[in-house]
Amino acid sequence: MAGDDMLNDIEIIEEPNDNLKEDYVRDVFFVAINCGKLLLESGAETYRIEDTMMRISNTYGISNPQVFVTPTVIIFSMNEHSLTQTVRIEDRANDLGMVNVINNLSRDIARGMPIKSAIKKIEKIHDASVFPFWLMVLCGGMTAFMFLLLFSGSIADLPAATFGGALGVFIMESILRFTRVKFFTEFFASFFIAVTSFFYVQYGPGLNMDLIIIAAVMPLVPGVLITNAIREMIRGHLLAGVMKGTEAMLTAFAIGAGVALIFMLI
Repeated sequence: MAGDDMLNDIEIIEEPNDNLKEDYVRDVFFVAINCGKLLLESGAETYRIEDTMMRISNTYGISNPQVFVTPTVIIFSMNEHSLTQTVRIEDRANDLGMVNVINNLSRDIARGMPIKSAIKKIEKIHDASVFPFWLMVLCGGMTAFMFLLLFSGSIADLPAATFGGALGVFIMESILRFTRVKFFTEFFASFFIAVTSFFYVQYGPGLNMDLIIIAAVMPLVPGVLITNAIREMIRGHLLAGVMKGTEAMLTAFAIGAGVALIFMLI
């Protein structure tokens, strides 16, 4: 009896399905794996990526697809058609706008979007430009401005917090354009934020150095990463949850180390 139960859990390898043309299957494979790639590069949760790729494949008539996603790798197989590909992801960001775009595309596919239209949509999304550099810097300053108000900071500290937030994003994004080494970017960004705050309070009209630094480093804090790590753990994706949690912890440590260095020097 126990043996029968074990046999029921064995994965059945089906014969190749010849009802679907090879070109069609490869088109579905292209759409599914590129949707997953864009989601992972944009900071989406691994369970969302796996679910999206499975739903796209099933909608277009592909049965028994298998997806395995970590924060750095996608392994995608269409077992019945002998198609397997591994995609390594080196550059990741937190682009919730892109996640929303891919989610909407997935919903359109579920409503019956033709495969050729989906391919054109994917190519258009892939070629779309990201947020311009100046806009990211401006948003960094605005974020710091709002957080200082949230922390009941002084009006006299607003210029320093705004400048520090913009400076932090400017330094981080500038370094990332030359090297993809993580954690050093947050370290140097927080270091120069602390330097700016120190001189503003020491030789200018600044009143509260601590609040200025806290507000200015908020654009660097990996809030989305921490949230996703918790959600991954709750959904049972322990590997992804631990990896994202470790990355968030190291990022927070780099930010803290950059600020602490200034307090050690003064």
